Amino acid sequence: MKPDSESVLVESADSETAQSLKSVGWLSYILHLIVAVAAVVPSAQPSIALLLVALVIDLVKRGDAVGTWQASHFSWRIRTVLWAAFWYLITLPLFLFFLLPGMLAWLVVSVWFLYRIVKGMVRMNDSKPVGS
Repeated sequence: MKPDSESVLVESADSETAQSLKSVGWLSYILHLIVAVAAVVPSAQPSIALLLVALVIDLVKRGDAVGTWQASHFSWRIRTVLWAAFWYLITLPLFLFFLLPGMLAWLVVSVWFLYRIVKGMVRMNDSKPVGS
């Protein structure tokens, strides 16, 4: 049985949308990864602008992914950035007043951030949702 042209167009459009979302997801993950790796490597911190660009991309495109396996990736990246920002701000006084404990706290947050980004990338590569 040959599929009608309308179902082929819908399937093709869905595939194009899925591929577009995946491309946006990869762009966002790569921007996050650059920031995450640089956060772990001393004195290699790129501009926070990269992180903000990735966050804005995720916030803008999140609605397009509703109902797809990729929706979890948008939420994952947004939550990762927000939690990392929270923990960096909470540990900032420690960093400012007690350098070594502050550096260790920021290293832990940075490694956690890197872990979350790599975990999301692995799941994205497998075309699977990511969970907590």
